[in-house]
Amino acid sequence: MDTATATTEGFWGHSPDVPLDLVDLTGTQAAGILGRLADRSMPALAETLARVGNCAHPVRLVGRSDTVDARTGEIVATFRSADQPLGMLYKPCGNRRQDVCPACSRIYARDTFELIATGTRGGKGVPDTVATNPLLFVTLTAPSFGPVHSVRDGKQPCRPRAKTTVCEHGRRLTCWAHHDPSDVEVGAPVCPDCYDPDSAAVWQWFAPELWRRFTITLRRHLAAALDVTASALRDHLRLEYAKVAEFQARGLVHFHALIRLDGPDGPGTPSPVPAAVLADVVRDAAAAVHYTAEPVDADDVARVLRFGAQTDVRVVRDTSVTDGAVTAEQVAAYLAKYSTKAAGFDPARPRRHLTALTSACRDLASRALARCDFGCGERAAERHPALCGDCQASPYALLGHWAPMLGFRGHFSTKSRRYSVTLGALRRARRRFQRLTADARRNGQPLDTRDLEARLMADDDAETTLVVGSWTYEGTGWPHAGDKALADAAASRAREYAKWRADQRAHRPAR
Repeated sequence: MDTATATTEGFWGHSPDVPLDLVDLTGTQAAGILGRLADRSMPALAETLARVGNCAHPVRLVGRSDTVDARTGEIVATFRSADQPLGMLYKPCGNRRQDVCPACSRIYARDTFELIATGTRGGKGVPDTVATNPLLFVTLTAPSFGPVHSVRDGKQPCRPRAKTTVCEHGRRLTCWAHHDPSDVEVGAPVCPDCYDPDSAAVWQWFAPELWRRFTITLRRHLAAALDVTASALRDHLRLEYAKVAEFQARGLVHFHALIRLDGPDGPGTPSPVPAAVLADVVRDAAAAVHYTAEPVDADDVARVLRFGAQTDVRVVRDTSVTDGAVTAEQVAAYLAKYSTKAAGFDPARPRRHLTALTSACRDLASRALARCDFGCGERAAERHPALCGDCQASPYALLGHWAPMLGFRGHFSTKSRRYSVTLGALRRARRRFQRLTADARRNGQPLDTRDLEARLMADDDAETTLVVGSWTYEGTGWPHAGDKALADAAASRAREYAKWRADQRAHRPAR
């Protein structure tokens, strides 16, 4: 079956005539695959791959666990790693970064989508009435630390200028190139001497603090708009949000957030403030937020840190009216996509401006600890530096530790307490569903779907069984090189299938 008939006859990749795409195999990988075929362990490997969702770096464990009835103390079931297809338990690594594990990052993105979308439409314990509350899509940007190369929309070149503009270092600040997004020059300074990587690193380091202050300032501005005190704001409305940090080509993060207003009684209750008023308050709060970062050392200066001027505020929904330009589902998918995005630092294809930002993080950390009599400055760039008590108190003590993340130390996706469900609740529901389907399959009975969502999303207090286990860590990754090649190929095919299903739903005629 070819791709031309796939949309009507089924997914082309499920045909027995379409093998996995195993290209550029090394000799070791090919030998590992042939070895699995020779010792007839390929079926066991295939079953294990399915159980871990084609994870690229699974965690291998040895041991056992007993499921105990919490009321009677009776052992209901026993699970042993020795009974597994490959003789040990394989668990997905759970890494959110797509460049580390595409399979696990896809699950993370799907969970993030459900977390964000639930806060816009309800479900999973969130009232459906949240779908009528004011909703904004807000982007807070990083400020400029010098002109950089960029990708322009349409046919516009990078940095067009009518006249030749020269900086104080004698370099032209014009660029008539049409950069491709994969171009290593995108995000690089037009003049490296005009760019301030130290200030960029400090801003990145305190970006989570700026976001925290933004949420505080936003609540204070909302209180002022309602002419009430900040402490009395909870008696009038509740501010809820879900936020994702996205690395830009220049190496600095932007914050994308969905902001929802609820009434004083919690999610789904009517908001006293319309979305248009909230949008004005968000713009004012973003412009007012600042944080003064203390000098790194005696030769440095204090820096007043702010968000960039390009604050973007879009009304997604005002009461029950949805803005046609962007929908809540589209924004949820957008945020979920960027929740798995990495910093973009690839040692195999280095970008000079990211290397400079990484070096600035390490240099600033060393400078902050340079006066230590115990040599902490020499250990500042280590992954887990052992610092003395005085150096641990420095706000820049761990900046070198976070240099691989370009100085960003915050969570990539966060939410307010009552915005929607948690990632932990979604993962717990997935485990419960797997256990319920396994029990139904073992007992030869169909799965009881009555109140299924309520049972899956119930708190741990509703559990009637306990799992008591004893496990030993054996290692991370697949034992044979060919195993990982098969996992990567199967994960790629699964992504193609997911895209095909999405296309099918998009072209399905409405009933």
